[in-house]
Parts: sequence; C-alpha cells; structure tokens
Amino acid sequence: MDVEPALIFVLAAVAVVVVVRWVAGRTGLPAAALLPVIGIGYAVLPGPNIPLDPDLVLAFVLPPLLYSAALDSSMIAISRNLRTVVSLSVLLVLLTALLIGLGFAWFVTGATLAAGIAVGAAVAPPDPVAALAVGRKVGLPPRIITLIQGEGLLNDATALTILSVAVAAATGDRFSAPAALGRFLLAAAGGVAVGALTAFAVRLLSRPLSGDPIMANAVSLATPFCAYLLGEVIHVSGVLAVVVAGLIVGHHTPRSASGAGRLQTNAVWRLVDFLLEGFVFLLIGQQLPAIIRGLAGYDTATVVVAVSIAVGVTLLLRPLWLILTLLVPAALHTRWSGDSTAGTTSARWTAREVAVLSWAGTRGVISLAAIFTLPLVTEAGADFPARDLLLFCTVVVVLVTLVGQGLTFAPMVRTLGLRADDNDQALLRNQARAASVEAALTALDELQEQHHDDIGDEMIETMREQLRARLSRYRDRLSLLRDNDSADVPISPQYEAALHVRRVAIDAQREEFLRWRDAGRLPDAGLRVLERELDLEERLLPDRPARR
Repeated sequence: MDVEPALIFVLAAVAVVVVVRWVAGRTGLPAAALLPVIGIGYAVLPGPNIPLDPDLVLAFVLPPLLYSAALDSSMIAISRNLRTVVSLSVLLVLLTALLIGLGFAWFVTGATLAAGIAVGAAVAPPDPVAALAVGRKVGLPPRIITLIQGEGLLNDATALTILSVAVAAATGDRFSAPAALGRFLLAAAGGVAVGALTAFAVRLLSRPLSGDPIMANAVSLATPFCAYLLGEVIHVSGVLAVVVAGLIVGHHTPRSASGAGRLQTNAVWRLVDFLLEGFVFLLIGQQLPAIIRGLAGYDTATVVVAVSIAVGVTLLLRPLWLILTLLVPAALHTRWSGDSTAGTTSARWTAREVAVLSWAGTRGVISLAAIFTLPLVTEAGADFPARDLLLFCTVVVVLVTLVGQGLTFAPMVRTLGLRADDNDQALLRNQARAASVEAALTALDELQEQHHDDIGDEMIETMREQLRARLSRYRDRLSLLRDNDSADVPISPQYEAALHVRRVAIDAQREEFLRWRDAGRLPDAGLRVLERELDLEERLLPDRPARR
C-alpha cells in the first residue's frame, strides 16, 4: 500500500475542512453547503477520487454522528413534541417514499414501484447538520431547534427500514404489505430495546469510571458502535438503537459523570463531529462525476422526468405536510412554552414556523449511503432496475437541498424575523442559577447542624459569604432582565467590566507562569497543571456576556 499519497490526501482534506470552517464562521455561510461544492471541484480535476463506501458510512460514520447529536439533544423536549417529531420523522418519510415510488412507476421508463420507493426512502430523511448550524447562529427558537434535532435523529431509522423492504421486493423476494409493516414495527421496537439496554450498560460503567475521564471517554466513543452492531446482529434497527442510547445516556450524564469527564467528553465529540462531517460533505461532492458517467444508457427525457419527480416531491411535500398541521385541531399541537412554570400548552403552528421548518429539510450523507447500498443485480441475475438513474436522482436532491436550501436558510430566517427571545432565555438561566445557590446555602446550614464539631464555623461561613455574593449578583441580573421589554438581553456595563477585569487577571497569571517556566523555575509538568486550573476558570466566563 502506498501510504504517502493517502496521507497527503487526508492532510489536504483536513486543511480544506479547517479553511471552510474559518470562511463559514466569517461569512455566515454553512460549511455543510460549501464543502460539497469544493468536493465537486476537486472531482473534476485530474487525480484520484475516494468512492463512497456505503457499508463504511453506515457502520463507522453514521453511528458516532447520530450518537453525538443525541447526546446534545433533550429527551424531555423531544418527548414534549413527540407528535410533531413522529409526524415528520415517520409519517412524512413514509409518504415521501411512497409518492416518489408511484411517480417513478408511472412516469419513468424502466423503473418499478419498488425501485422508486427505494430512491424515495433514500431522499426522504433530512440531514439536519446544515440547518442546525445556521439555526443556532441566527438564534432560532428552542422549539424549532428541538424539532429539527428530533426529526434528524429518528428519520434515518424509518428510511433505512423502508429501503430494506423495497430492495427485497425489487430483487425478487415476495412483497407483502402486512409483512413489511410487521418488519418495520419489529425493527423499530427492537432498536428501542437495544438502545435502552446499551444505555443501561453504559450507566453501570459510568459511576466506577467517573474518576477517570480517559476511560469514560473510551466508553463513550465505543457506545454508538456497540449499539449499532448489536442492533444489526439481531436484525433490528441499529440506527434507532444508537439514537435511543444517546438520548438516554445524555439525559443521565449530569448525574452519572464527573465534571472533568463531561468537559473532556464534550471536547472529544465536538472534534469527532467536526472531522467526520467535514470529510463526509467533501465526499458527497466527489461522487457526482462518476454517477453522471453512469447515465450514458438513459435518454435525456427520462433523466429529466426522474429528477423532476424526486426533487419536486422532496421540496413540495414537506411544506404541504406542515401546512396540513395548521388544519389539525389545536389540541394536537403540543407546544413547549419554554418557561420555568409552564409545561405544555396548546397552540397552532405559525406561518413563519412552517416556512422555516419547510426550508430546513436539507439532505445529506445518509441519503447517498442508503442509495449506494442498492445491489448491482437482482436474485434472478438481472440488473437492478434503473440503478444508475436512482443514484443520480439522489445526488441531485442532496445537492439541491444541501447547497440551495443551505445557502439561503439564514437569509430566509432573518427575513421572517423568527428568532428566540434571548431575554426570556437569559431570565430562565439566571433563575436557575439563583435557585442553585439558594440550595447550596441550605445544604451548608444542614451541614453545620449535623457536623458542627467536625467542620469549623469559619470554613462554612467563608463559603457562605462567597455564595451570598454570587446570589446578590444573580438577583441584580434578574432585576435587570425582568425590567427589560426587549427580546434582546440588556447590556450591563458593570457585568461586562467585571468580566474584563477577570480576563485581565487570568492573562496576567498565565504570563507569570510562563515567565517562571522560561526562567527554569517551573517544570513543564507543573506549568500544565497550573494552566489547566486557569483554563477551567476561563472556561466559565461567557463568550458573549450579554447572553448571560
């Protein structure tokens, strides 16, 4: 094996991903939309390309990405919006696959219903990476973010199950609607069970390993692969198993993991997401030239009709489906109010919410990985019906949604003016902070009563004064937030000045440590310990003080 060209290619890809991320951060354009365009540009140049291996993507790329997204999601928020999430991730995926299948069977020469449903299943599940990246940057309301996250977590399992049934029908297995439904329900129920079992095992390991962040991270990195492998071995949805495991583990992590473990785990998964997503979106663009070469046996009219059906149904059905939700009785619209006192209320979707969710349906790597799993020949030895055409339609849908919708999503959200109420969110966070300090003061009172002889009053009083000072700051901040009539968080000059003073002090301490190291008075091992203390303290300071 020639290692040097492969190493050069990997380093070049990392450089491209880093540069695109830098450009995206300064222009507001989503990296997920820019990288496929660069991939296409590279693919047309002379030199080697990397073909997309669907088995590799499904087994080694998809599980960690889904697991990381599940860890970052809210099981409570998704459960509060479960009707809508199921509507988008199950019912809409089923309907999309069926309509595209019927369109191909009726209007595309050489395509069968099963082949059409296969491509429909591949393009049905949106990939939320681009939409979430933009949505968080422009400040979409938490409910919209939750729905995009929840849909993206669950729709892959639906799509892959439909695809497997369609491929079985297209390659010669006898198709039965009741049997297909039973297979779907069994795969879903089994996937949930496997995910819950995996999460239970991880929780058992978490407590004894909580004191060693390295070992805890090793378990965390292995978890999605274990869940996926176990699901696939017993022939249930490995994808759903990964998602369920991630949601449960993420929900219990605040209790089961140590602070040091959580900090390190978050950093590790952010790096995994950054690299995997970057490589994947580069690979998407590289597949186009090879797929176009496979269209030599199709006339232009057939290609145009097939692409029009795939793109048309994908783009039009989603807003139509969401608009139908406006006609559903209000009791079925479970809405999360997001404040500290309310749970759920009944309210209808607004037109702006429907518009934003409609344009958030970007497709990505799961669509390409799914369609590439189509076999070359059927069991009877014949070519799979219109396979090259199905590949091309899928790539076009991915590029149209990923690039077209991805690049226009942020301007659309800004035009509609749909954004989170930053003041309400800051108010809720500061209420929680104040409540936590009050709980700590109560705990100190109980500690003083129970262990008065073991712990000195002076030590407890010192901690109590620190907590009271912190509580006073939080209450002052709450007063400012409550009196604010704007959706934007009010700027507090005193608060910002305090942050600036603390940053100056941390920088001065860090420089003094370096002077000691450079003078030979402090070994590098000691420097790293002291730097970590300052880094953790600096990590507590907000990036944007006004959002506190």
